[in-house]
Amino acid sequence: MSSVTGPEAAINAFIDQIRPCFDYILAGTACSASLFTLLIVLLGFSTKESRRRLVFQLNVLAICVALTLGILTGLTSGKAIVDPFNQVSKSVYITAIVFALYPPLLYDSILLTRLFALYPVASTPSLTLVKIFAFPFCIKCARVVVLSLWLNDYIKSGLNTQSLVQNQVASWYRNPNITAEWTMQMVDNSYSVSFFLYNLHVRTSSIRRGERLLQRIRQIFYISVANFVFPLLFNIAQIILITTDRSPYTGALLLLINNFVTVIGVLCATLWFSGSEWVRGHKESLSDDPFSLNPSSGRVNGAGRRSENEIVVIGRSVTLDRADFARWGGDKFQAASNISDEV
Repeated sequence: MSSVTGPEAAINAFIDQIRPCFDYILAGTACSASLFTLLIVLLGFSTKESRRRLVFQLNVLAICVALTLGILTGLTSGKAIVDPFNQVSKSVYITAIVFALYPPLLYDSILLTRLFALYPVASTPSLTLVKIFAFPFCIKCARVVVLSLWLNDYIKSGLNTQSLVQNQVASWYRNPNITAEWTMQMVDNSYSVSFFLYNLHVRTSSIRRGERLLQRIRQIFYISVANFVFPLLFNIAQIILITTDRSPYTGALLLLINNFVTVIGVLCATLWFSGSEWVRGHKESLSDDPFSLNPSSGRVNGAGRRSENEIVVIGRSVTLDRADFARWGGDKFQAASNISDEV
């Protein structure tokens, strides 16, 4: 009986040992595949104009960082499964941790750029910009400091990868630096999202007509809330785990998934606007077709069907009827211009 239970116990112990690494690989592979697919779609929908925008370039950078995290996660976890006694070097292991902890600062900064749609640098007084961006800048600096303090202590806790892995439990449970980072991240995102949505509401509250414009503003609102709510839920779960669960594996898995969820949320917002712009550009490319819409007459050539004349108000993606715009006055829509370029 002992000869049977002995091998079974060894196999069960080995399975329990590699299960966290297997979960990391599974989550990283699935999220990386989804992110890579969305990247291809984004590049397909992008135009020359959209590729020149800062928000597009930052999104591509965020995707590359997240994909690098997925590769490093697969490398470190796969090596731990295949050869647990000869894991990756300490530098590679620390690099994987850096790519898991620091990139949320970049992702949050991309969402913060939406405020430039409401407060353009060229037309906003410098003092106003300082008042708006001083708090998020200071809190991001504080986040970098607490992360660097934790990383420095963790690196000093082990001479090699094996010792660092063994010290994970001591470095994880109720760590004040990591807890402070996730708490400040929630405060940072809450400030950015609430400030953006409040100013968007104030500046567009006078718009009473224009169904398409109002629909687009509602869509901007829903996307902004979604980009905030899901990472917030993950942050709350991470804080609960770090204060109640001594094992770091579940919390590390949530941290990994949260990185990808945040990037996918930002990417979906950019993808939505890029898709709208691609459709507009595709329609313009067909303007020379004999059966396409004639903008000057409002009719389809050769068919005699009426169509509304349209102008672009929000980032050249939202359209309004010209007569309605002349009736309401362009000054009411000044606050809404270029918002889709920044979301």
